[in-house]
Amino acid sequence: MKYIIFTAAAAMLLLTLYLITENTLIMRVRHKRFGKGVRIMHISDIHKRRFGKNNCRISDAAKREKPDMIFITGDLVSRKETDFSASKKLLKDLCEVAPVYFIYGNHEQSLITEELQKEFADMIDHTGVILLRNETVKAEVNGRSFNICGIEPVYTIYKKEENRRHYKDLDVITLSDMKKLVGDCPAGETLLLAHNPFFGRVYAEWGADYTFSGHVHGGVVRLFGIAMLSPERKFFPKYAKGAYDIGGKKLLVSGGLGKLRAFNPPEILIYEI
Repeated sequence: MKYIIFTAAAAMLLLTLYLITENTLIMRVRHKRFGKGVRIMHISDIHKRRFGKNNCRISDAAKREKPDMIFITGDLVSRKETDFSASKKLLKDLCEVAPVYFIYGNHEQSLITEELQKEFADMIDHTGVILLRNETVKAEVNGRSFNICGIEPVYTIYKKEENRRHYKDLDVITLSDMKKLVGDCPAGETLLLAHNPFFGRVYAEWGADYTFSGHVHGGVVRLFGIAMLSPERKFFPKYAKGAYDIGGKKLLVSGGLGKLRAFNPPEILIYEI
């Protein structure tokens, strides 16, 4: 009996040490190639996590990887955050490496006061970041022309504040909604930044060649590579982390960097397209 108790205690200690290490020290940079010519760094869901002072480990990774573009797909901060100085420094540092395109996630959409919402928007304005709020811009990179679109759908696809069961009967994004947000998909190679990946089929139907998403934190806990939980308190969420092919279009979902997690190390993605 003493041997069993000792073994269980040792296993719990090792698990605890691993989880502490995973949630404070580990930051993976993963590479995925779909072609050659353009390198994109994809960052998502930092929240309150810090990887070095002012997240210098993230900006250092960008300097090493030398991307042509950097996409940040939301939740740079958490909704209750009140100090944006670390985020400002990180964004400025990233802008010195490559053009940075940023969209709001559900946490930016729900910052707890109007003053904080304005302060955050003003901070973004002073960094050089290209903020896309239901907008499309053109980019010329290494001789190729891209349409870069960013959507900011209604907050009620994430949560219904007026409902005591906040995650019940959430709204959805339809093809019609996409057209209302950003119009028809423009001609040419189109890259879409969309925080919520659950509507990947709609993004593909709209026409995005590559969609970059986050939000699900890789499923929080991953067992045998299977995502366990979504932010909406749903088990085994689809499109939680990885590259998905939907009718020849790509949905690229980052497991993100922030929030508590298990067997699901924080990650930055580097895509070659």
